[in-house]
Amino acid sequence: MDIYHFLATIPKGKVVSYQTIAKKFHIHPRTVGIVMGKNQEPDRYPCYKVLRSDWTLWGYSSTRWCEEKIERLEKDGIEIINGKVDKKYFWK
Repeated sequence: MDIYHFLATIPKGKVVSYQTIAKKFHIHPRTVGIVMGKNQEPDRYPCYKVLRSDWTLWGYSSTRWCEEKIERLEKDGIEIINGKVDKKYFWK
């Protein structure tokens, strides 16, 4: 399973951290960020569901950066308060 296919397994209403993915694939969290930035199919491979390990939002490879990430997360039913997602939404 590659990283993009892993993203597709994240249930609606759940998020993961860069660190979680890095540990799963034995790579550095920054490498995960690079992979997320190259994702050309965010509807199929929801990279917007990847957050920092402190539950804060970070980057998104769209022209609207975090604004679009927030919209996508909220559409999934994930509540964002002061730029953070509650740990109850974290998966795995």
